[in-house]
Amino acid sequence: MIAQISFKTKHPVRVAGALLLAFAALSLAPATGIGQLKISKSQWNRLDAAMQEAQASLNLPSLSVAVVLDGELVWSKSHGKLDARGTQEATPESLYAVASNTKAITSAALAQLVDAGKLDWNDRVQDHLPDFELYDPYVTSELRIADLLCHRSGLETFSGDLLWYGSTWSADEVLRRARYLQPTSPFRTKFGYQNILFIAAGKVIEQVTGEPWTDTVRDSLLIPVGMKRAVLSTSSLTGLENIALPHNELEGGELTPIDWVNWDNMAPAGALITSVNDMARWMIAQLDSGRVAEEQLWSKAQTRAMWTMHTPIPVSGFYAKRLPSMHFRGYGLGWELGTLYGRKTVGHSGGYDGMISRQMLVPEEKLGVFIATNTNSSVPWALGFDALGILLNNDKATPLLDFLRERRAAEPAEKAAAAEELLSARVSDTTPSLGLEAYAGTYSDAMYGNLFVRLDAGQLLFEFEPTPLFKGHFEHWHFDTFRLHWDTQMMLPSGTAHFSLDASGAVDRLDIDVPNPDFDFTELQFVKLN
Repeated sequence: MIAQISFKTKHPVRVAGALLLAFAALSLAPATGIGQLKISKSQWNRLDAAMQEAQASLNLPSLSVAVVLDGELVWSKSHGKLDARGTQEATPESLYAVASNTKAITSAALAQLVDAGKLDWNDRVQDHLPDFELYDPYVTSELRIADLLCHRSGLETFSGDLLWYGSTWSADEVLRRARYLQPTSPFRTKFGYQNILFIAAGKVIEQVTGEPWTDTVRDSLLIPVGMKRAVLSTSSLTGLENIALPHNELEGGELTPIDWVNWDNMAPAGALITSVNDMARWMIAQLDSGRVAEEQLWSKAQTRAMWTMHTPIPVSGFYAKRLPSMHFRGYGLGWELGTLYGRKTVGHSGGYDGMISRQMLVPEEKLGVFIATNTNSSVPWALGFDALGILLNNDKATPLLDFLRERRAAEPAEKAAAAEELLSARVSDTTPSLGLEAYAGTYSDAMYGNLFVRLDAGQLLFEFEPTPLFKGHFEHWHFDTFRLHWDTQMMLPSGTAHFSLDASGAVDRLDIDVPNPDFDFTELQFVKLN
């Protein structure tokens, strides 16, 4: 309540005194919104119902959620199966790949080194990694530790991810090849989400500590936090139980398990595999500024640094319409930042092959929500925001989950229209300019490496040398354009391959396009080698 004070008086001193008393009363009153959040049974029931409905209506093998409040795990639930074709039920202890939620762990490990005086957020990256280069000498020289963690390098979102994804390149080789990446905006002017630079951040940790990134974060963070189920590589899953399998959704809605893809060469950007209950422990430590029991893992000053906006992100028209209380967005050091229902939010998403996760923290309320599923679905993103609506705002609706259901209902017609458009653009009754044997050979990109094309039994087969997953065959489409089909079941769709001829009529280059939101094949400029 705010006192209503009239200024129509002959006693200004008494008015001033009344104001002072009013402000004094406000200052002594218990703070609201700081550990005072009360969540009713009906709110928990709505959250559980939203989970169950999402798992069923949006075709998820499983969905797991953990919620922390005031330093405790207060609620965790799972619905569905670890394997869509099996019988084992998922639990809050089931292991999921949480991918880019790893970035905050890398950031926290650097924060510990800042606390210890072993580096500074403003250190030049080249002072720790002398051989690391980006596209421009000035940017290379000026790039600071903080720049590695807040996506303002000038590179486009996901630029360079084909260097590490499923490839045989080591982290060192990935970073060496990153110098070929071309910017799409000036340095420190625009948000462009980057995995490559978090690999560099992990290398900085290794240079400062003298030990592998995995050892540092395990010993200084995962073990002290109590994340007993957490592992940092797919190779560490052998012998473990209660593991969710990644899935793809086939035509007609069938869910099929797919193979785990090893991400060791980009571990500091996304290698963590753990349970929602373990992530609850991580969220509790985050919401207490790095304090676990009597141990302070990092200082409050470093929490402020990590949770301070370094790179603004525009609030899109979509968010403005669907989440009108989101007034600001941005990125700190390993964390997304925003506002919702009058509170600051700190969060992150994680996207792995066949697994998606979402983390949402509300520091003012000491509230944290973590969500994981084992298929390529936006449900964790949507439920993350909708869960805060339920828990903070007592919302009865789930607007983002409803949006996903609307999109899913529209997908068959949209896919049919896209297929029809593709087919209508095909020029019939054409043949390649040359015999198929002329298209066979080795094609090379200066950044990525080689792609092999060979003729076998009248069919052109391809293989991306650094990425064993990337192999398949070309189907003639029209002229010198072919449809690209993968042999391996994974999340990437089919694409196109276009061969260009030089002035003498010989094949001299190959352009690959695989429309998808994660990997930009048009970054690769394959030139045919003699």
